[in-house]
Amino acid sequence: MRPRLLSAIAALCVASTALAGCGGSGEGGGATSPNAKPAPASSPEVASAQHPDVSEFPSAQGRTLRQLADTTRPGPEAGLATSLYTPGQNRIAFGLIDADNAFVYGRTAVYLARRPNAPARGPFLAPADSLEVRTAFRSQTSNSTPGELKAVYHADVDLPTAGRWYVLTATRVGSDLYGATADVKVVRRTSVPAVGEKAPSVDTPTLASVGNDVSKIDTRTPPSDMHDVNLRDALGKRPVALLFATPALCQSRVCGPVADIAEQLKAAYGDRVDFIHNEVYVDNDPNKGLRPQLTAFGLTTEPWLFTIDANGRVAARLEGAFGVEEFRQAVEQALAGAS
Repeated sequence: MRPRLLSAIAALCVASTALAGCGGSGEGGGATSPNAKPAPASSPEVASAQHPDVSEFPSAQGRTLRQLADTTRPGPEAGLATSLYTPGQNRIAFGLIDADNAFVYGRTAVYLARRPNAPARGPFLAPADSLEVRTAFRSQTSNSTPGELKAVYHADVDLPTAGRWYVLTATRVGSDLYGATADVKVVRRTSVPAVGEKAPSVDTPTLASVGNDVSKIDTRTPPSDMHDVNLRDALGKRPVALLFATPALCQSRVCGPVADIAEQLKAAYGDRVDFIHNEVYVDNDPNKGLRPQLTAFGLTTEPWLFTIDANGRVAARLEGAFGVEEFRQAVEQALAGAS
């Protein structure tokens, strides 16, 4: 089994050691608030992909990852949207793309092994999470054309040891089961704040700090409504949803969608949670390097979301592509930690 990492993925952040650009947006909702409108219905293929069942996938039963791969048909490639993995519980997010560069949606699960010929673990269900937002929150820097990314898959898995791990995705489309492979590197430690750790106390740009010139701190069109609060002022006082993203300067189609999702969730949770959007590049110029806030958080990829409880501790963190439901759950975790 030869691992196949999609090298030219134009819609997801591929794992890399340098900053991977992302940008675009979509449609979803689902925040629990008396003032929140219901989310739009997902497209049929995405709706089906949101509810995989373990009974639809082969049991590992002591088989190797190669043997499980042999039970699947060749099909779409798996493009990873996450790059940071440490020993323990991890989130793997990815998209599936066919030979025509079209996104594929189906009920999906993930298997893992240290080597292709080693016993596999799984299946770990990987539901699709919609990126679709209501029209009122859809920006011009968003997924608005046919064929754009509508949802991202994600699975929560245990990677107990550092080193390389091999991944098999299995996707059920009709009666067919398609397989795709990838590999991830688990590092022993990282400077990125983990869940439960104190969030770095740094100043984030606000409208007041740039003389109300929002173009200096936001590349979204129209600009987001998330520049009133300085992170340093909010830490330890109120829950925070801190989004690092650059909608107009990403090379893929992810930053815009997650910024749109943030705007939609702010409409539902903004009375209880401070939403902060932080651009990625100094002066919004990739040639000038990363803004100091990313350096303070140890980030080398984007987008990233950190939700922080009222005690100043990280309640959830999401890297790369993430949809409405994961974002909403991350906000709820920050609220739960504050209670």
